[in-house]
Amino acid sequence: MKRTYKKIKEFINNRIIFSRKGTLTVLICSVLAVLFVVGILLYTEGTFDKKPEVVETVVEEPVKEVKETPKEKSYLDEDALKVITDSGNRVKIALDERPKTVDIPEDQLAEYVSLQSCIIGENGMVEVTGASDAIPTSDDKYYYLFDAAMYEDSFAEDAEPISKVYKDTEMTLKASLKKGESGSRLYRKFIVAVKKGDEYKTVSHASYVTNPEAVAAYNYGGMQQSSKKGLLVDPSRLDAVGDLGVNYATYNIPLNRLLATSAEGSVAYPYNGVTYYFNGAILHEYDYLFTTLNAKGVDIAAIVLNNVSPSNFPEVTHPSARSGSTAPYYMFNASDEAGVNALAAIGSFLAGRYSGAGHGNVAMWIIGNEVNARKEWNYMASTDLATYSAAYARSFRVFYNAIKSNNAGAHVYISLDQQWDRNLKGNPDYDGRDLLDSFAASLRSYGDIGWGLAQHPYTVPLTDVAFWNGHKLVTDSADTSFITMKNINVLTSYMNSEAMLYNGNVRSIILSEVGYTSSKGDALQAAAIAYAYSKVAANGSIHAIMFSRQTDAPEEIAHDGLAMGLCTTGGGHKYSYDVFKYMDTPQREQYISFARGIVGVNF
Repeated sequence: MKRTYKKIKEFINNRIIFSRKGTLTVLICSVLAVLFVVGILLYTEGTFDKKPEVVETVVEEPVKEVKETPKEKSYLDEDALKVITDSGNRVKIALDERPKTVDIPEDQLAEYVSLQSCIIGENGMVEVTGASDAIPTSDDKYYYLFDAAMYEDSFAEDAEPISKVYKDTEMTLKASLKKGESGSRLYRKFIVAVKKGDEYKTVSHASYVTNPEAVAAYNYGGMQQSSKKGLLVDPSRLDAVGDLGVNYATYNIPLNRLLATSAEGSVAYPYNGVTYYFNGAILHEYDYLFTTLNAKGVDIAAIVLNNVSPSNFPEVTHPSARSGSTAPYYMFNASDEAGVNALAAIGSFLAGRYSGAGHGNVAMWIIGNEVNARKEWNYMASTDLATYSAAYARSFRVFYNAIKSNNAGAHVYISLDQQWDRNLKGNPDYDGRDLLDSFAASLRSYGDIGWGLAQHPYTVPLTDVAFWNGHKLVTDSADTSFITMKNINVLTSYMNSEAMLYNGNVRSIILSEVGYTSSKGDALQAAAIAYAYSKVAANGSIHAIMFSRQTDAPEEIAHDGLAMGLCTTGGGHKYSYDVFKYMDTPQREQYISFARGIVGVNF
């Protein structure tokens, strides 16, 4: 460095003479020139990674005299010299403080860089930020960004990087999102790599974009509701919905009704380079239903169910769920390109149509039904929990990104039944708690998103209406076998734990299906509804409860003896009809006081 400063001083003391009028301009140019020389000299003296042999070259600067009057003559004074040398010192210090370059063992390289975020920025670009303790050695000075398919463990060997940036302990790499285009990256994972031995080596864990809502055209998150009261509605008796004061309604969207195999009578939907078809007549039914409910002040939770025939739409169903099932619904498929594209198209189409486009609005989307019940409600061939939950988590993320990239305000939920922590040997299903933990961990490891929980806290058994009496398998412990309305606080306490929070907040929790049969008496059913609702109203972590159902279902009566409706199959009102209608109104006391004698609790 002594040689560097000597050259600087010689350069400055060449007695360049200038006029007072040009002093500032020449001084600035001189500073910039000196800083440039300092940078070059420091580079050649080995500050950066590669250290070429230094070759000294002395350059004689010609002295150019400018004849001027003595009054205008001036020289560079000590203060100006100090400014320039101080600037040179600052450059040296900055370069000296450049992070170390270290050799990272091969077994530690794969996740050496910690990804801090993977988001869609204000300009619509994907921005991947990361950090590391030092800079790993490699063939060059760059970090490279790759993208990989959702169903791939890493990028392909022949893949080309989509972005690069100079290596440092903190970095941001950017790439185009390409939403809606062929080759869209909305459903792809992003990975940082370095070039080592002429090969690209992974240096970070993969991450998906975590804020798909940044590119949404709509922002419908529901109405300002006066209570948490909801119902599984009867589309043939919508007039009564207003009379009952319903605020939330659940409704199924089975895909075998929605998807079409041809353009005739269908709505065509080009997406990511492929055209999909949706049954026009069925869409008009949903349009009418949702607009009518919205007009009555009702927010809708639509349940997307996979019951399509594998022979017609094999891409929608997971390969391990295409045969051998007696369940009505199957695991969605995000295990290959055709499956990801199909799910993305379905989610994007539905969210776009029902989020402000004039066909009615859906505020909540539930992906599948009681997905922990593998054998009964979300079939996939028997496998270990990690494999099953990863398959569901991938398909859930496709729907989540598709829905949220159209409607920023929408909520997207996983659905679980009342089995919580049974630990039952030979159980063909998974405990809700185990699946929830595995699902949450899987999403978090690839970039956490704002998923919600749609729980079904039915009684044990279903025919036991008086849930307040308890059951030996229903306790107030976190490892209770079942969760019912008696111990619903166990669920909400669990969701308030650190591992389940999202950005420090409790996730959206809805009780999207729970009901009580009137087969043991209308008054008992009505008391159960009133008491269950009072527990929800008092629980600040639960957003809504949807009772099952408005009208008795003949198949449930025939199969299980469950008459859970507020009305009979013929439309007649049960005792529970008026209790449901008034239990969240100023007339509440008049209609629910009877229930205290039945329940034995003052609520």
